[in-house]
Amino acid sequence: MAEEFTRAAYLVLLLVAVGGFLVVELRARPGQTLRQAAAWGLIFLGAVALAGLWDDIRGAISPQARVIEGGRIEVPVGNDGHYHLTAQVNGTPVRFVIDTGASSIALGPADAARIGIDPQALAYAGQARTANGVVETATVLLDSVVIGEIRDSRVPALVLRADLGQSLMGMSYLSRFARVSIEGNRLILER
Repeated sequence: MAEEFTRAAYLVLLLVAVGGFLVVELRARPGQTLRQAAAWGLIFLGAVALAGLWDDIRGAISPQARVIEGGRIEVPVGNDGHYHLTAQVNGTPVRFVIDTGASSIALGPADAARIGIDPQALAYAGQARTANGVVETATVLLDSVVIGEIRDSRVPALVLRADLGQSLMGMSYLSRFARVSIEGNRLILER
């Protein structure tokens, strides 16, 4: 109750101060004061609209995955037509492109280094066929992959000896989910 009274008193004082200023200015320069008041009113309305729509705007610019209790993840399609998901890998956030055409988790050298794997010290004994041709691969074991409340330990992955724009989350990891489906413009992963 006291908090509501304080807030109301503050708003009344603010209204008196702004209203008093407008009355004084209207007497001195009515045309200019009305134009400035209209401009500030429109700026205020624009700021209120932006604040109210901020979640929608942010979602349109950079859609984020929603983790829902019970092991369900909803991943909206990105502006590029792909599904992007950020997972905590070895405690570090890594942004993945969900790629059902990739056989496993594929990390680029930069992401591998960020999660504590030295790409220079790996034995690149395998090969993978990518859109950019054949690249050398090294098999690694990730300590943990965490998405919301879903946690997996000792997850096999590949480090590619090639620069990837983003790491790929492929089928070896996606097959850990009981359901992988596309509904409208969302990819649904369920345990």
